[in-house]
Amino acid sequence: MASAIPRLPDPQLAPLENAYRDAMGAKRRQLVLGLVLVAAATLAAGHVADVDLSKLVGNIWRFTDYIGRIFVLDNGPAAGRFVLSDPAEWMWGLGKWLKLLGETLLIAYVGTVLGAIGGFALCFFSAGNLSPTHAVRILAKRYLEFCRTVPEIVFALIFVVSFGLGPVPGVLAIAIHTTGALGKLFAEVVENIDMKPVDGLKATGATWVETVRFAVVPQVLSNFTSYALLRFEVNVRGASVMGFVGAGGIGQDLIEAIRKFYYPDVSAILVLIIVTVMVIDLLTERVRHALIGLENRP
Repeated sequence: MASAIPRLPDPQLAPLENAYRDAMGAKRRQLVLGLVLVAAATLAAGHVADVDLSKLVGNIWRFTDYIGRIFVLDNGPAAGRFVLSDPAEWMWGLGKWLKLLGETLLIAYVGTVLGAIGGFALCFFSAGNLSPTHAVRILAKRYLEFCRTVPEIVFALIFVVSFGLGPVPGVLAIAIHTTGALGKLFAEVVENIDMKPVDGLKATGATWVETVRFAVVPQVLSNFTSYALLRFEVNVRGASVMGFVGAGGIGQDLIEAIRKFYYPDVSAILVLIIVTVMVIDLLTERVRHALIGLENRP
């Protein structure tokens, strides 16, 4: 028969119970105070930003009405019916849209490759355990911060003014932003490497470049590739809206359809973009998991 659980005498147990209740009460008060502060900050931010909840509630029907209209045909014999009732009419521009989607993928691909090269070149200078000097590290980190802080769409607007309409501004905008994002991620990977190979090469008189090439790159290459593939997924989504400012891709036709109220075209283009991004996400996810498995293999 199981022995009874020992119990402290009441005079000894009472102070412990009181201390426990006080500690739990303090935690509850902290939680309530935190919730009150978050609520107050949210209300203050809404007030400063002129957020009008009554306007949101009063006009929510416009949003739902728009979503409903983009899935209803407005031309041809099937006008007024659900888009799938006449797929040929709904996807009338499929050939043109697929060509623009291909352009979007190329923008994302080239931008990712250029950005990955830039991030690879700068990450070793911004890593605390490898940077040649403190000044070089500070300059490299500040440059990477600038690249990833400015939104891609802002870079695209600047480059559209400089280079004109087309995919070039989109590629440059994605490349710069990707350089900043991947440079930071790559540097964090470098800062977590095993330094023993680095110290061993330094002891033999190897140069900084030789140390990076033979002691660092073999340790980080698979992680770098994984991060680059993940960034490619993000850039495909980003490239899809570059056309909003004339930087090429499917986004140009999408914003035109939105502005001209071509409701079925909006849904057709959105469906194509979503399916494309989903397929790319699934493919790159499998590749990244395979790379991680190789990295963790003994």
